[in-house]
This record gives sequence, C-alpha cells and structure tokens, in this order.
Amino acid sequence: MPETAGQRRFFLVGIFGFVVNRILDMLDQIGAVFLLLIEAIRWIIRSVTRKKVRIGRSAIVSQIVRVGVRSIFIISLVSGCVGLILVLQMSPPLDKFGSKDYVANITGVAILRELGPLIASIVLTGFAGAAITAEIGTMVVGEEIEALEAHALNPVRFLVVPRVIATVISMTALAVIADVVAVVCGLFMGTVGLGIPFQRYVDNTLDQLKAVDFYTGIGKAVVFGLLIGLIACSNGLRVSGGAAGVGKATTNTVVQSIVSIIFADLIFTAVFYSLKLV
Repeated sequence: MPETAGQRRFFLVGIFGFVVNRILDMLDQIGAVFLLLIEAIRWIIRSVTRKKVRIGRSAIVSQIVRVGVRSIFIISLVSGCVGLILVLQMSPPLDKFGSKDYVANITGVAILRELGPLIASIVLTGFAGAAITAEIGTMVVGEEIEALEAHALNPVRFLVVPRVIATVISMTALAVIADVVAVVCGLFMGTVGLGIPFQRYVDNTLDQLKAVDFYTGIGKAVVFGLLIGLIACSNGLRVSGGAAGVGKATTNTVVQSIVSIIFADLIFTAVFYSLKLV
C-alpha cells in the first residue's frame, strides 16, 4: 500500500531527529574532552610552577607499567604480523615489473609513517583505553569520586593527569617498538620467504627512509596517546546507571578512540602532504 503523506513526514522527522541527536552527542563529547584537556594542562602547569602541587611520579610510573609495559607483547605480535603481511602483499605486483627488491622501500616507509603508530594505537585502545574507562567508571559508581571531592582532592589531578601522561609516554614508546618489530619481521619475510638478498633489503630500506619518516610517525603517536587517555578518562568520569553504564562507557571509549585516531591520522597526512613531508 502506498504510504500516506503523514507517514512519510513522520519518517523524515524521525530520521532528522536521530541525526540531530547524534550530532549533539558528538559535540557534547568533543566539548567534554576539550575541557578535560584544559583542566589537565592546568594541573600539569601548576605541578611545574608550584612546589606544593604534585602529580605523583609513583602514580605515573604505575600507570606506565599497567598501560604500556603490559601491552608490549600484544602490540609486538600484531605489528610483526602486519610486517609479514605487508611484504607478502607487496611482492606479487612488484615482481611483475621486476622490482621485487623494492618491497623493502615501500614496507619501511609505510610502517614508520603510518602503520606502526596506527596499529599500536588501535591495539592500545582496546587493551588500555577500555580498562581506564572501566576503572574510573567503577569508582564513579562506587561514589569514590565523591569521596575524593569531599576530602578536597581534585579527581582530575589524582586520576586523570597520571593516566593521560602515562598513555602519551607509553604510546610513544610502543610506536617505536611496533616500528622496529614490523620492519624486522618484514626483513625476515623478504629475505627468507622471498629470497631477497639480506644486504640488498637492508640497503634499500636505509636508502628510502629519512629522519622525517620517523619523526612524523612519533608525532602521530603522541597525539594518538593523548586522544586515548582523554577519551577514556572523560567517558569514565561521565558514567551513570551503575554496571550497565560502565559497560556502555567502555564500548564508547573503544569506538570513539578509534574513530578519533583515524580522523586525526587523516588530518596529519593531509598536513604533511601539503608541507611536502610525505
């Protein structure tokens, strides 16, 4: 049966309302993350300029161990597999043009500029970002945040800042580890699996790579780590609705972090391309 004009109007209004609500939710989340960043920067500046204000080195170190050190194995495993896959995928089309040796050039640049930081950040999001949100969200549900505020202890200073600093430091170090592991695994596959001479593979990699390739990748890693830490802490602090709210916030952290990382990566690539750095 044909739809009436009223049904079509109701459907369009529903779609419009859904889209508007999604946009408003996104803007609300962006604003919350931005305000949390400002507050965290304020406390970091206070800790540097005032002796009485301390962030807590032990808290930062413990978070680095929890967020970064425990992620080394899984990130190394994933990045190593990516290095192997990349070499195998690049070899057939290059071999058609008699340029199989140049797989080393493409692999090295792709890993240092893009895949190393990107893979490490995505894995860290699922491994550590979700855990941070669940931890802070559980504290919110258990009214531990209110207890901190009742004792005049700022939750951003004692909970957010150490985790954000630890996430940035860990992400930077993990990006370097991911780069090294992926390049070494690519070297192994190229020499052992494809028969490329070891010295030629190494020479092609070193001839192609430049310092700017490494620096751009590390710059991305710093921003990715900042995004993961801020989004995870923001969602944790905004938990409501008990255990179900903690689960929802954890899911939101993973989704929002990955989307933010991809979008930030796009912006970085566009900027680097305009500056002739890629």
